[in-house]
Amino acid sequence: MASATASIASHTIVCRDRRATTQIGAVRHLNLVSTISQSNSTRRLTVGQLHAVEPGKRAEAVVAPTAVSSGAVAEVEKKVEEASALPPVNYEKLAAQLEYASPLEIMDKALEMFGDEIAIAFSGAEDVALIEYAKLTGRPFRVFSLDTGRLDPETYEFFDKVEKHYGIRIEYMFPDAGEVQALVRTKGLFSFYEDGHQECCRVRKVRPLRRALKGLQAWITGQRKDQSPGTRASIPVVQVDPSFEGIGGGAGSLIKWNPVANVDGKDIWNFLRTMDVPVNSLHSKGYVSIGCQPCTRPVLPGQHEREGRWWWEDAKAKECGLHKGNISQDEAEKAGTNGSVSTLNGTADIFETKNIVNLSRSGIENLLKLENRAEPWIVVLYAPWCPFCQGMEASYVELADVLSGSGVKVGKFRADGDQKPFAQNELQLRSFPTIIFFPKHASRPIKYPSEQRDVNSLLAFINALR
Repeated sequence: MASATASIASHTIVCRDRRATTQIGAVRHLNLVSTISQSNSTRRLTVGQLHAVEPGKRAEAVVAPTAVSSGAVAEVEKKVEEASALPPVNYEKLAAQLEYASPLEIMDKALEMFGDEIAIAFSGAEDVALIEYAKLTGRPFRVFSLDTGRLDPETYEFFDKVEKHYGIRIEYMFPDAGEVQALVRTKGLFSFYEDGHQECCRVRKVRPLRRALKGLQAWITGQRKDQSPGTRASIPVVQVDPSFEGIGGGAGSLIKWNPVANVDGKDIWNFLRTMDVPVNSLHSKGYVSIGCQPCTRPVLPGQHEREGRWWWEDAKAKECGLHKGNISQDEAEKAGTNGSVSTLNGTADIFETKNIVNLSRSGIENLLKLENRAEPWIVVLYAPWCPFCQGMEASYVELADVLSGSGVKVGKFRADGDQKPFAQNELQLRSFPTIIFFPKHASRPIKYPSEQRDVNSLLAFINALR
């Protein structure tokens, strides 16, 4: 009977089941099913049991013999029984313990606990920081990536540079050809511009990821809280994955590690520059968050990094489904529309300054009715939970300071919740933030057409119409 080895929690277990070897990408992956039997029974190690097996050791490569002696089988049976007696890991407690740990410490803990049964999810952006941290631990590590078939040429070149720099082979996962063919034949190549990106992402990203994770006990992601304050603000450094299943199947069978959850984007980039690692050349062209070519573009002044993704959609839609278990957007949108406080994590209202007028529903309705206004107005339609509104706050506050005393009034109108249908029908709201200008002699407001939200661009728009 064929045999294989799997390094689990820095311990090598001999597997005598032909089903023990599976494939993820093009690299052989070793299953956790260990058939040990004098009575032809199969025993499976649970996630919690595996973590406690001889912790603290570095992974070692062990070559399994072609024939397993009865003594070796007995030894494995003994270790299985010992592991079975140990309690499972409490990941909420572990997350609390590691909350203030460095990314390197978190990465080392993840690789120590899971060995060959964990892999880094590499997207071709700043996730290269994860690979660098893994290398610095001195432990063996694996990397996989989702090739959607629609990535930029620069991203493919970046993959090649990373492989050569670290001496690794990235395990690529591809979408099912039949599913892609059915989608394109039925709805065309660019249906996502018309009916949202979720279906295309589900075919090209989510389902391939699901297949990859079914061969793992844990995975490592580059999620950060500051990537999207409206949807990723509560990411723990380690958690039981709420969305996907691992090799054991069922709820709780997959552990998700987020070593850089608490790291600011600027600090990630300082680390990459310091370590002199390869980076995607698209970053130098204004791209920050990088995905598929048709759905990614550079961000402009005053824009949040996620605004370069699926730019034609509202803020709440800017997730592809890979991390849907960490999205808290629904809670954000339930925040009340009265008063100035958003209930999302206790975050206060934005654009709070004496030079910006907080318009009520009746106030902005009055502006709409006036055909001859004493002063022109510029107004931002916003939602406090929207990360893109938060991203332009500094420039809009500065604009208000510049325009103070100039004869142009600066206002804001919270347009989410119950006010959103009104804003869509009467104020040309399509996505947050929307900026509109009320001239002195015009019955309808004029929508700011650009997504450049720096002070100079906004001033040029105002000066052309005032």
